[in-house]
Amino acid sequence: MSRLSRSPVSVPSGVDVTIDGQHVHVKGSKGTLEHDAHPSVVMLREDATLCFRPAEGADNGEALAGTTRSLVNNMIVGVSQGFQKKLRLIGVGYRAQMQGSTLNIALGFSHPIDFPVPEGISIETPSNTEIVVSGIDKQKVGQTAAVIRGFRPPEPYKGKGVRYSDENVIRKEAKKK
Repeated sequence: MSRLSRSPVSVPSGVDVTIDGQHVHVKGSKGTLEHDAHPSVVMLREDATLCFRPAEGADNGEALAGTTRSLVNNMIVGVSQGFQKKLRLIGVGYRAQMQGSTLNIALGFSHPIDFPVPEGISIETPSNTEIVVSGIDKQKVGQTAAVIRGFRPPEPYKGKGVRYSDENVIRKEAKKK
């Protein structure tokens, strides 16, 4: 069983955390995020640290305290540093470019894919074959990157498709005659 909820979360300077009952409001240099914690979790502020404990008599309080600790920690990291995911396009003719607030991707289909950028997310294309998704909300950044990757996931024979920059695609051997 994880004991993650027992380690406190340190609040760096420049980040303002406000706890109002079960509502957490985090404000930093990159923006603000809010979260409503489960009633089975007790949140305590002690100087520059936050502590999370299960409420008295809560059956699943330990698990929810660990989950809430991770979510609030991700909020603090997001508003102070931000998150980013890098994608690579591998394949002949695969390319991406930003056009206003729309990501235009050519992935070998008969039509280009126009992906509208969600609110709170910024997408950059440093080159034709690289996409950088960044933002302050870790879940939104990961979900947006997963949606873009889902347009053409890497296939196992030639490795063509959209993949994360640190993803390792296991290749299969082709049929033998």
